[in-house]
Amino acid sequence: MSLDLTTLLQNWPYESGRLNVRMIRGDDGEPKIQVRLDLGILQMNMEGRPDGQTPFGFPSLLEYHENRLDEIAGPSALGPAAPEAVEAMAEGDDEDADAPPAFALSPDECKQLRDEAAQYYHRYVALLVLEDYEGVIRDTTRNLRLLDFCAEHAENDSDGAILEQVRPYITMMRARALASQAIKDNEPNVAVNAIDEGLDALRAHYEAAGDPGDFEQSNEAQMLRSMRETLLPKLPVSQRAELRQRLQEALARENYELAAILRDELRLLPD
Repeated sequence: MSLDLTTLLQNWPYESGRLNVRMIRGDDGEPKIQVRLDLGILQMNMEGRPDGQTPFGFPSLLEYHENRLDEIAGPSALGPAAPEAVEAMAEGDDEDADAPPAFALSPDECKQLRDEAAQYYHRYVALLVLEDYEGVIRDTTRNLRLLDFCAEHAENDSDGAILEQVRPYITMMRARALASQAIKDNEPNVAVNAIDEGLDALRAHYEAAGDPGDFEQSNEAQMLRSMRETLLPKLPVSQRAELRQRLQEALARENYELAAILRDELRLLPD
């Protein structure tokens, strides 16, 4: 079998300016996501870890480290159904048993978790294009769990801080997917609630970071507000014109991320 990808790439030309995504059936019979890049094709599994790996026999590195923590913490980490552990601590059989061994993620382990999170990022962005909102919700929820895990257990605070920079974006994408799924299910009130919860989470993040003023100007908050407006039964022409004006301003400032978001929202507006 030839290793040359020329024919494959020619049969799926790269289109600049848009995310080229498709779903195919793999040789193993399972669905795969493919993203056309300028110099090739990125392929990911639909379920589990995007690259199909099972590190240390676990579905992901995050679950591997979560299991490590559970094992170190012992049966008491499982909740009230651990009478033996409670009794042992009460009797003081072993002073060391009262304090489980410390658990911390080394810098290398944090980097590996960041690399894994990037895989899920590529997949949930592709899933959004495919309108698989439940998949986006699954992967963004999972990455937020990873952020919380690193923030709590990273050996160096700087490793947790690195990931916190992407929390607003993941929060926005999750809220957007929740709202989009609700719209798909014809539940506009649920969609509005999802957006409001996303905005509340963004506000809490910036307040906790000591930058409450950044919330109002963040692209993520602006996107969710714009999406909220589109959920109104009928959007006045003046508001449509305002969105167009904001789009032009974003383009003039070369803020292409916000421009893409506003362009998407204009397409969603009712006639």
